[in-house]
Amino acid sequence: MKTLQAGDKAPQFSLQNQNDETVSLADYAGKKVLVYFYPKAMTPGCTTQAQGLRDVNDELTAKNVVVMGISPDAVKRLPKFVEKENLNFTLLSDEDHAVADAFGVWGPKKFMGKEYDGIHRQTFLIDENGTIEHVFNKFKTKEHHTVVLDYLNG
Repeated sequence: MKTLQAGDKAPQFSLQNQNDETVSLADYAGKKVLVYFYPKAMTPGCTTQAQGLRDVNDELTAKNVVVMGISPDAVKRLPKFVEKENLNFTLLSDEDHAVADAFGVWGPKKFMGKEYDGIHRQTFLIDENGTIEHVFNKFKTKEHHTVVLDYLNG
């Protein structure tokens, strides 16, 4: 697993969103895109992380930042998460984890003594030109949105 770093070109991708519409990174040229990878919709940590981003989305929008959450969840699972948590940003389905692989966030994990492959919770801030500006990889889910805003506020 080789995770992309600041200065790397972000991989171009197109995935289905919660409305089963195709969303491409290229659609957001000229904006900063906060791409956050999370393991599974409607689980405690992922819910906390999504709620935090939901609550600061107006501040992020004011800074020309678009939020996209990517998980290996099926498209049909995403609308339930959006509705239940009143999310105000795009969720994308990466069932075959091809985009997670491209960003280097799919790989071996351990949970309760078992090893398996899955998504590593990481966030990438992609600049207006499609280059990774910053990688967020050390945060607690309940502080994720604060860490992102602190970085953006410099």
